[in-house]
Amino acid sequence: MEGRVLIVDDKEDMLRLLSRLLNRHLDLEVLQAKNGTEALHIFTKDSPDLVVLDIKMPGSDGMQVLREMLNRDRDVPVIILTGYGTVEMAVEALKIGAYDFFTKPVNNERFIYTVKRALDYRRLLGEKRRLEEEVRLSTLRKELIGESEAIKRVLREIRAVADTDETVLILGDTGTGKELAARTIHRLSHRQKGPFITVNCPAVPETILESELFGYRKGAFTSATHDKKGLIETAHGGTLFLDEIGDIPPSVQTKLLRFLQDKEFKPLGDTETIRVDVRVIASTNQDLEKKIKDGTFREDLYYRLNVITIRMPSLEERREDIPLLAEHFLREFSIQYGRDIEGFTRDALHYLMEKPWKGNVRELQNLIKRAVIFSQGGLISRKDLEVPDSREPHIAAPGSLFTLEYRKAKEKLLQDFTTGYIRNLLQRTGGNVTRAAQLAGLERQALQQLMRKYNIQSSEFRDAISS
Repeated sequence: MEGRVLIVDDKEDMLRLLSRLLNRHLDLEVLQAKNGTEALHIFTKDSPDLVVLDIKMPGSDGMQVLREMLNRDRDVPVIILTGYGTVEMAVEALKIGAYDFFTKPVNNERFIYTVKRALDYRRLLGEKRRLEEEVRLSTLRKELIGESEAIKRVLREIRAVADTDETVLILGDTGTGKELAARTIHRLSHRQKGPFITVNCPAVPETILESELFGYRKGAFTSATHDKKGLIETAHGGTLFLDEIGDIPPSVQTKLLRFLQDKEFKPLGDTETIRVDVRVIASTNQDLEKKIKDGTFREDLYYRLNVITIRMPSLEERREDIPLLAEHFLREFSIQYGRDIEGFTRDALHYLMEKPWKGNVRELQNLIKRAVIFSQGGLISRKDLEVPDSREPHIAAPGSLFTLEYRKAKEKLLQDFTTGYIRNLLQRTGGNVTRAAQLAGLERQALQQLMRKYNIQSSEFRDAISS
């Protein structure tokens, strides 16, 4: 069977004539409709590969039927057929998107040739779309490395939601690749040419998060000496990724809820609303339902965000992917650092497969990076992977302190301890400041003050695989 053709004509004899002509020369399934309404119904139900459409039919505007069909399937070839053809009508139909134009009576030989060519065109377009999809999916697979059922599930879900404009909530532990999943959704969507704006919610102090998101007008507060566009407005036409959404303060939650409901907002100090076309993707490693019970997260905001949920699996759930991930990172860092490393020893791979991965894919990535930098041979050995854990706080040896004045020695010891302690926390939490503060028993702002004092950036502990 070469395809399915829908013939639309109000004349019964013309329907029979064209059907017999097509069946005589081509192996086709021929569908028939006598008016535009019936034609659109069959078109939607049976998805023909080609339409032969009469323009002049009682009660039907063939040009409007043509427009509607092309709106539903822009690739379908439509051959216009009419007994009242004019040059102006032909030009109009071709401008709308018709494949070709025939006047009655039909030249049989030319008609069959045109049908064959139109069906070939349809097949080529279908093949082109299929190849484009394969390229997009291969790009997706290249970045979301793995063959486990857990990662295949994520790939299917990303593919299903990518070209919608629905809000997506990505759940998963630190280091599982939540930002990478968000970027992939954006890249596979019709917004791919638009901006992808990331807001790392825990890293932005509560006092300025609202102005960063929504912007402000000159004079809105003391230091507002000029207008500033917010990140939401910057993301117009693209995607806004709210990383670790569970950490935003209640005041910002309220304004964010209004934006999600109406797709419009007011910058600080402005009386006019701004309307934007932005898709929102959010992520969290926290239990938002528990935060709702605790009164720290709005329930209505949760349901606005939780339209579609994608859960990123931990590395423990996809251990069979470890060799593929390790090889991928080895190639990446060997090129980056100009090292000629061929692979891993069997003992090294065994070590990777048996090691617990609390930090998930990011922890594996960092371990391979460190091994590539320090390796001295052509293969990564177990010894390369078992380097001393740099996450342990480094405190100056007492002997080096005894030569200093008491005050300076005390300051040095406190600085070394605080720096090592905070870096250890951020390494364990993948740069999540809120989680690090919880582990330390500090308020987030207090931890941020210490980080600024000792010049520690949370971004050092967040890398390409994302949270």
